[in-house]
Amino acid sequence: MIQVIRVAGQACWSVRRTGNVWQQSPMAESRMTQTDSGACPDENAMLSVECVTRAGESVILYDASLINHVREAWFEPATWTAATLAPRAAAGRGATLFVECEGQHWVLRHYYRGGAVARLVTDRYAWAGEKRTRSFAEWRLLARLRAAGLPVPRPVAARYRRHALTYTADLITARIPDVVPLSVRMARGVVDEATWQRIGACIARFHAAGVCHADLNAHNVQVDGAGGIYLLDFDRGRIMPGDGPWRARNLQRLQRSLHKVAGNLAAGAWPALLAGYAAHQPLP
Repeated sequence: MIQVIRVAGQACWSVRRTGNVWQQSPMAESRMTQTDSGACPDENAMLSVECVTRAGESVILYDASLINHVREAWFEPATWTAATLAPRAAAGRGATLFVECEGQHWVLRHYYRGGAVARLVTDRYAWAGEKRTRSFAEWRLLARLRAAGLPVPRPVAARYRRHALTYTADLITARIPDVVPLSVRMARGVVDEATWQRIGACIARFHAAGVCHADLNAHNVQVDGAGGIYLLDFDRGRIMPGDGPWRARNLQRLQRSLHKVAGNLAAGAWPALLAGYAAHQPLP
């Protein structure tokens, strides 16, 4: 169901999911999109109001239900003199920062190239239109996943800056309290069988919803103090049209990452993860 409403004189689009069918408004220079799956215990917490605006040399997409204005400076690391480095940043391609802005706790991430091309181009991507910018695509995917009740960070704002035929990009998400990467917990030796089962069950929920994580690894699986499991970093993630070998490849990628982090996994760790996965969705 799509409803047109008005917020502060601007056209707004209310987008809802019915079953597995999603409807989305056309692109517009300035608009808002309210997303609600109707499947979450606390629905109000899952609403995202999308607005696109220009600020200086940047085009910014933000959740107007969280912030009523945006600043280009928010995406610049130099702005945040009191910022701390996210745990994975030392292992990643660039600094991911924990920042505090107007009483909210955020994670700021700049998009960097990976692989062999990174030796020549560090952070620029070929321009293929606004919809296909890495930051806007990930923001919208996160909003969609949260609307479906999946455990991902809430998207706050996304930016791109176009440079002729290329662009650079940044993303701000809400910081999930009290989480640490699975890789860190493994290093501390505090991952028990029940946690492995919950990790498997969490991944099964995403797969059942058709969600393919492009880089499922020990850093992007996060565990909070109460044992809750979250998935982070959905750059290049996508919704798949149906079942297929992509699910097995996702699991194999994670298994390789776990072995890379820990050498030989503790006996029973991977079988426990698969047991949790199978309990929610049969293996492909």
